Amino acid sequence: MHIGVPKEIKVGENRVALTPAGAAELHSAGHDVYVMRGAGVAAGFNDAQYQLAGAQLCDSLVDLYSVAELIIKVKEPQVQEYTLLTARHCLFTYLHLAASRALTDALLASGATCIAYETLTDAQGRLPLLAPMSEIAGRVAVQAGAHHLEAAQGGKGVLLGGIPGVAPANVLILGGGVVGANAAAMAVGLGAQVRVMDKSIARLRQLDDLWRGRVLCEYAVQEKVNEYARAADLIIGSVLNTGASAPRLIDRALIRTMEPGSVLVDVAIDQGGCFESSRATTHQQPTYVEEGVIHYCVANIPSAVGRTATLGLTNATLAYVLRLANEGLACLKADSGFRAGLNICRGQLTHAGVAQSFGVTAVDPLSLL
Repeated sequence: MHIGVPKEIKVGENRVALTPAGAAELHSAGHDVYVMRGAGVAAGFNDAQYQLAGAQLCDSLVDLYSVAELIIKVKEPQVQEYTLLTARHCLFTYLHLAASRALTDALLASGATCIAYETLTDAQGRLPLLAPMSEIAGRVAVQAGAHHLEAAQGGKGVLLGGIPGVAPANVLILGGGVVGANAAAMAVGLGAQVRVMDKSIARLRQLDDLWRGRVLCEYAVQEKVNEYARAADLIIGSVLNTGASAPRLIDRALIRTMEPGSVLVDVAIDQGGCFESSRATTHQQPTYVEEGVIHYCVANIPSAVGRTATLGLTNATLAYVLRLANEGLACLKADSGFRAGLNICRGQLTHAGVAQSFGVTAVDPLSLL
């Protein structure tokens, strides 16, 4: 199969979908790998490394999309890429369709088969291709929050871990999944007072067993969310509804009651955000202030550590890319978890969560494969 790796053109995106080592694996399996010139530079991989791995270089997005059948990316196609996708393409990337009707409509019109990393599941129902980026996002969220709490960044001048005689910062984490658990680990490591809220008792029990009281684990009822939010120095929003829009957990009226210079980090911004005042930002301009509170809503947080993220992403996706290349879409028929990644096929929405976000009904993917 002809496999294409474009250069990411989303603002501030430093990742690439495949390392040279991954390209070598695909080449050894008999597939033709095409990489756009400069695609890996921001992640620390040069063109010569891809050539040594057996990949061929393309000079432009047009050239790459013209030759490739399977397109593997990091982020969703940008406007400039919409017309390059056709019915002969299979696109494998993070899509986050619920956050953009325009993107969804463009992909439906293209006729391309679109498989989303973030909705593919494994045998245990977990999200194996979302997990490595969620781990990174949770950790970077705390680093970013700590940085923007500094007075020089407009924050309230609070050190996350405090010092002897001075209390540490209060960190509230909404959602105890992979992002939330990694955020908690980072915040605890920096010495903060950490509270995680979730609606899954089983998950709260796991986190409580792990931290033995070092992290306060509490069931998320709105009254308590409101109470703890008012007292928080840093709030990290990390709630996920797979494929669907993120729930709004904190409204503008509540944000108005927080102390000036507090920080909100909305890791769920890719799915629309979980704070009413959230809007997507970039690494170039990561924050804005509303109601006196600093908002950090970068839509591709893991790109801040592009090399680490690229290595982790390739580790997670390579086996699935190989299956697609070796077996074609037949592998989706035989594997319900892999099939859960299918969001669009033959001009139809096939993921229930995405369809629900737009108020339509999903088509059974098996009827289209």
